[in-house]
Amino acid sequence: MGIRIHPGNAATDSSVSTEPARRQASNPKPKKKFLRRRARDHSQKLRLGFQAAFLLLNVWLGGQFYLWVRQFEVPGSALAVSRPAGVEGWLPIGGLMNLKYWLGTGLVPAIHPAAMFLLLAFLSMAFLFRRAFCSWLCPVGTISEYLWRLGRRIGNFRLPSWLDIPLRGLKYLLLGFFLWAVAGMSPEAIASFMHTPYGLIAGVKMLNLFRFLGIVGFLVLGVLVIASLFVQNFWCRYLCPYGALLGLVSLASPLRIRRNADACIDCSKCAKACPAWLPVDRLGSVRSAECTGCLECVAVCPAQGALTLSLPERLQSKSKQNGMPAWAMAAGIALLFLGLVGFAKTAGHWNSHVPNAVYQRLIPHANEATHPMP
Repeated sequence: MGIRIHPGNAATDSSVSTEPARRQASNPKPKKKFLRRRARDHSQKLRLGFQAAFLLLNVWLGGQFYLWVRQFEVPGSALAVSRPAGVEGWLPIGGLMNLKYWLGTGLVPAIHPAAMFLLLAFLSMAFLFRRAFCSWLCPVGTISEYLWRLGRRIGNFRLPSWLDIPLRGLKYLLLGFFLWAVAGMSPEAIASFMHTPYGLIAGVKMLNLFRFLGIVGFLVLGVLVIASLFVQNFWCRYLCPYGALLGLVSLASPLRIRRNADACIDCSKCAKACPAWLPVDRLGSVRSAECTGCLECVAVCPAQGALTLSLPERLQSKSKQNGMPAWAMAAGIALLFLGLVGFAKTAGHWNSHVPNAVYQRLIPHANEATHPMP
């Protein structure tokens, strides 16, 4: 018996096998319903206002600190300007050392206590509002942002992943070194260090570093400025150990940028706007330590309820599921900063307890004060 082949069967089978594909082509995936966001976003106006105010505050503190130093450098000057303790915010390592001293002894340090209270304020912000200090307050971060926005006119570019990822690790290496150095010091060693000539006038040493910038210093500063023009937040992204510390603390924050996949229209505007280059459009929530809480992604999102800074669903009130408004975040940042500074001032723990006679002896010879290496 032979096997009969019916030519028509092959064509019939072929048409049957391609039928699902034709149906899928004729019935494309339905587009999501677009509900445009009704309320106008004011987060960036608030953030830029905070940045400008804090930058001006630091300029004022720096000017007053310079005048205070000059009183001791110029013989016969009247001591008419008081020392602004707020400049100790520029001594984060001192703040970290004093924090360990306080935790180890329960005593507020007598030298540079403002550095510790400012560090506590910024750490608290990182826990509650991500790295909000970096994008809302930090003057270096503000200048860096101004530079890369200016660089857009020239042309910013993004480093390839094989270079970007290891460079990001540099700030954690620097942080690790400082944490290792502070961890190896006992509270007694920290107190002893703070009372050395170098420790007493550490702020003056920092000022003189910029007042008498050498050729190498100018070259380093110039490279950082040029790099910041072409690469967004070059210093913050790759080199800042302070930002690395705040980023690690922010990982424990219950507040995160969260994306509602049902409301999202997949326009990718959020990812394009993110200064940290995070793929916000593909994440359910942003957990990265690189997120600075700038809210730029939320500001550009056109869909109602698609992107919010919010708590996990289990912690949200059923009546309020729209996330934290920008004004509430701004108010929280202001309350933390002003509250801790106000407490320190009221409790008498803001200013260093150093007689003017000691400053008069040390400041004119500040460049001779060397770091007391262990």
